Amino acid sequence: MTTRTQLVLVVIALLAFAGAIGAAVAARTGGDDAAATAQDVEGPFKGRASPFDGALRPPAPRSDFVLSNQDGEIVRIGDERGKVVVLSPMYTTCQDSCPLVAQQIRGAIDDLPAADRSRVVAHAISVDPVNDTPQRARTFLLERRVRGYLDFLLGSRADLAPVWQQFGFSPQAKAEEHNSYVVLLSREGRQTVGFPIEHLTPEGLRHDIEVLLASRS
Repeated sequence: MTTRTQLVLVVIALLAFAGAIGAAVAARTGGDDAAATAQDVEGPFKGRASPFDGALRPPAPRSDFVLSNQDGEIVRIGDERGKVVVLSPMYTTCQDSCPLVAQQIRGAIDDLPAADRSRVVAHAISVDPVNDTPQRARTFLLERRVRGYLDFLLGSRADLAPVWQQFGFSPQAKAEEHNSYVVLLSREGRQTVGFPIEHLTPEGLRHDIEVLLASRS
């Protein structure tokens, strides 16, 4: 084998190695954003590249749960058909992720055109039913200045567990912090897109709300 041939083979091997590293890094850093742009969307967007900033959620039945809010009012998610619904797991004594997510949701709603705000509802889903009392829920909303932007939905563990399971929420535990993200339901009541907290911004959330509002579903 000539020296030139050996050099060519070495260069080819190095290029292949660099390509493998690049692919591994892209797979590692892409996460939910990569999934959101690579997948096709179900429903009215089926067959097209994702129009969303968030990550696509797997196809699921329409959401249809019933819980009570911080004021003792019954909230039937099925009654909110025709609106985009924003859901996020929270607990009332949380000092870090929950207040941050609540503010991001408020920012997204504030940025919507006035005519669209009435077509969006947002709910915090309790993940600490023992400690999430109505009084604490009201205090959380007032102290974080998000009352009127979202309701805090409460219930027993038996009431909440099916909701956690449906959306992949994990309950708060002493040894483990609950997962923190936002899920958007389409106007048909189907979970469509989600934002992990590390990818959540008011701008991205507002964008995806507007996409869902503009859909014919």
